[in-house]
Amino acid sequence: MRLKLVPEKTNIDFFRAQFVTFGVSVVMVIASILLVFTMGLNLGIDFRGGTTIRTESTSPVDVATYRAALAGLDMGDISITEVFDPSFRPDQHVTQIRIEAAQGAEAVSPEGIATVEAAMEAVDPAIKFTSVESVGPKVSSELITQALLAIAAGSLGILLYVWMRFEWQFAVGTVAALLHDVIVTVGIFSLLQLKFDLTIVAALLTILGYSVNDTVVIFDRLRENLAKYKQMPLREMMNLTANETLSRTIMTATTTFIALMVLFIWGGDVIRGFVFAMLFGVVIGTYSTLYVAKNIVLFLGVDRSEKPKKERGTPSEYAHLDN
Repeated sequence: MRLKLVPEKTNIDFFRAQFVTFGVSVVMVIASILLVFTMGLNLGIDFRGGTTIRTESTSPVDVATYRAALAGLDMGDISITEVFDPSFRPDQHVTQIRIEAAQGAEAVSPEGIATVEAAMEAVDPAIKFTSVESVGPKVSSELITQALLAIAAGSLGILLYVWMRFEWQFAVGTVAALLHDVIVTVGIFSLLQLKFDLTIVAALLTILGYSVNDTVVIFDRLRENLAKYKQMPLREMMNLTANETLSRTIMTATTTFIALMVLFIWGGDVIRGFVFAMLFGVVIGTYSTLYVAKNIVLFLGVDRSEKPKKERGTPSEYAHLDN
């Protein structure tokens, strides 16, 4: 027996509340932008510059004691967070100490790191320092620029591909949906103040690829239906197309979500931020495919006029795309 998450034939009206769903998307995008500008992002060492020291101890962590031990060291901004993970042993207590680099300094000096480690050993003799990572402010500013350029380049490449493969209305709808996914995901990180570093940028680029794959599948079926049902109103045809591909959309999203959930629970805290971004991206990407990209194409309309037939032997206008 085959597993069926949705019936073989569905007749869901995805445009029944099109202004409500599209309005919700607009509100989410605006709210996300406001959150980023008001609350800001909890930038990791990759983007802020400084040093991260990861510690491990068999003794329970007392963040207040750790903070008091480091308070009089005249260091930069110091944040201490306890790390939790289901894979840790009962006596395995892990923390991350983030020290912002001083103004004009490339990173925390080796002497400064040694001072921090000595202060921590004074309050917990069983503590071990499992890793030390440093990034200078100059490098971090370059990483921010490169991250923004990577997202912009990915979006532009997708825009050009969809434009060449379909029509400009499809390209605008696709890129609008992708930007919607990225902006709302960043907004969630700002709202929850989750650490935002290079791994999250990698997740955003992965979300772009995942979301555009789903959107292109639906648009490809829509193009087939445009040639098949020449007299059917565009709205009805887009609903038909979404219903025809709904089983594939739900199955892809569900299987991807399950795999990511396993990584989120048992994959360890190092990749948890990346996986959380991907989990949210799968959900918001499926939503935007059904309720953002199609709505924009419907608003813009599609040229359904008959194109002059080519003489026999004349190459198709899309022939070069398959070479």
